[in-house]
Amino acid sequence: MTETTQAAGPPPAPAHTGPPARSPGPWRRMWLWGTAHAVDDLYQGLVPACVPYFVLDRGYGYVAAAGLTLAAALGSSVPQPFIGLAVDRYRLGWLAGAGVAVAGVGLGLSGLVQPYPAVWALILLSGIGVAMFHPAAGKAARAAAGDSAAAMSVFAAGGSVGFLLAPVLATPLLVAMGVTATAVFIPPAVVVGVALLRHRPRPPAARSAARAGTDQWAPFLVLTAIETVRSVAFFGVLTFIELFWIRHLHTGRGAAGAALAGFLLGGVAGTLLGGRIADRLGLVRTVQLGGVLAVPALLGLRLAPGPVAPFVFAVLAGVALNIPFAVLVKLGQDYLPTRPGTAAGVTLGLAVSIGGLIAPALGVAAEHWGPQGVLWILCAIPVAALALGVFLTEPESGQTAEPAEAGG
Repeated sequence: MTETTQAAGPPPAPAHTGPPARSPGPWRRMWLWGTAHAVDDLYQGLVPACVPYFVLDRGYGYVAAAGLTLAAALGSSVPQPFIGLAVDRYRLGWLAGAGVAVAGVGLGLSGLVQPYPAVWALILLSGIGVAMFHPAAGKAARAAAGDSAAAMSVFAAGGSVGFLLAPVLATPLLVAMGVTATAVFIPPAVVVGVALLRHRPRPPAARSAARAGTDQWAPFLVLTAIETVRSVAFFGVLTFIELFWIRHLHTGRGAAGAALAGFLLGGVAGTLLGGRIADRLGLVRTVQLGGVLAVPALLGLRLAPGPVAPFVFAVLAGVALNIPFAVLVKLGQDYLPTRPGTAAGVTLGLAVSIGGLIAPALGVAAEHWGPQGVLWILCAIPVAALALGVFLTEPESGQTAEPAEAGG
């Protein structure tokens, strides 16, 4: 009787009665990657913010000051394609967290050492940390975003936020403490680095040798040229907009700083807007739209009278120049479906950094024609992006993001 009752009863409860463990949703993961991107690119933005204080506190000349900027640019640009190749070949998801930490520690220690070669080496190291982050983070963020350009725009916009916050956070500290204030920026890098290492995705039980589709190098090279052109225009405005306000519009430094902030805020908004537009109109059309809108926005910035109307166009120029940003990152990974890390390293790193490296050439133009002459040049640059955009093609069908992998 007892045996019959037990046989007819319900089966024993499983050992684990709680709800199944859930991995973070895609949007939660995207906000994590967007925040990490903001912190990483904060250290890129801190270098130009700190250089004047190295000049004041350490007595560096202009050549030495330019050398620090060059160290950051070399560290962040040259290694990225090679790091991208390594990320695609090996499981290096941990590289994103390690990169943020290296970027912050290198920059943070640079203000605490005295010999110039040591300062130069630490800023170079910080740039290398930035380079370590982008390919690994771009690959993981794309896996989390899937085919949503809007989700990918959250990751891309984080970089724009980092650039925006760098002078805002650094200037008061540098004024109060001098270059030793760089040490204050070490903890955010360590915290974010640890968070990324703890939340990196686990490796799948099985994975295919390659993603579906074949790499399309020809359109990817066209896309890289477009991103380079966009970067030249963006960094050109970033470098000379305050001088244009002060020397051509004859305003004070406060108004000039507000114009710079408006341009950078427009950049954040444009990056997020571009992702939304791409999900509706398509990636290629969104890239082409950015080129179309950039020309009148820059012309308005150059020609509008008075300080108020140019400010409006400064915001619009930031929006227009950044509408294609996240889209170019995603589109590059669609063109190279088997090399998402390489694609991210080029579009987020090398092509963007070239824009900063060309800025000194615009400085030569400013010596001859003033900042207003540079803006005339910048008005023409997006025309090249428009012409290149004609040669873009939609990626081959069937190329979707691969599953997120761990950094082994």
